[in-house]
Amino acid sequence: MLKTRGQRIFNWFNIVIVFIIMLTCLLPFIHVLAKALSSNTYILAKEVYFWPKGFTFFSFNYVLSNPQFMRSMLVSVYITVAGTLLSMIITILTAFVFTRKDLPFQGFIVGLFIFTMFFGGGMIPTYLLYSNMGLLDTYAVLILPGAVGVFNIILMRNFFESISPSLEESAIIDGASNIRVLFAIYVPLSKAAIATITLFFAVGKWNAYFNAVMYTTSPAKMPVQLYLRNILLSLDTLLESDPQQLEYVATEGVRAATVVAAMLPILMVYPFAQRYFIHGMMIGAIKE
Repeated sequence: MLKTRGQRIFNWFNIVIVFIIMLTCLLPFIHVLAKALSSNTYILAKEVYFWPKGFTFFSFNYVLSNPQFMRSMLVSVYITVAGTLLSMIITILTAFVFTRKDLPFQGFIVGLFIFTMFFGGGMIPTYLLYSNMGLLDTYAVLILPGAVGVFNIILMRNFFESISPSLEESAIIDGASNIRVLFAIYVPLSKAAIATITLFFAVGKWNAYFNAVMYTTSPAKMPVQLYLRNILLSLDTLLESDPQQLEYVATEGVRAATVVAAMLPILMVYPFAQRYFIHGMMIGAIKE
């Protein structure tokens, strides 16, 4: 099919816009990576842009040799895995319940869930609630508050509703229970949606640090994002306490290496979900 001149111009215009957006996302990461791999001299001279100069791993060695960083990394992995698993169980079960036509007060219950997307109890009441429940300075306070994602529940429900009801009817005729219908029909047919929402939850859990700032005090429960925040704020003082390190690493290089090291684990997850991600972004968004 031949395209008109206007269509070709429009396509090239879209390509240029997407390319510019891609550069705005990619160049900052390349700049940070170049700093993390550059020597102290070039970083202090502000000569590092998008390619390492004086290639060295001293900054990464400094970051990875810190026992608190490795401890924080393990804490974040635990919070991400446990929190994502819990959130997905709640999301799948709740979305399936919301598809039941015989659910009493279905509209009212769904409305209560949606209400929480727009209104919250406030920071101080939330803190007092967690304190009274004994959740402060525990792993539970880093996992439970974000366990229910209403937006993701709505996405999953919309996808469940797009599955042909005849499959469920056939299973019920054969004597299948609701649990059997869910795990034998809905879950296998929802791999793309599950992979996409799992990635949403995992990225959110990995990047979260506000709950750790507000509700934890123990370094043993410090996630890597809170560790990264502390490093960005207090690295100059840490390096001044060890003058020998100043000969090999610059504060900007260590900050950059910490950022890269904190990003890599979650970036490694994406290739495994990529085959489902694009399809999963579209499903549930359009109802026939």
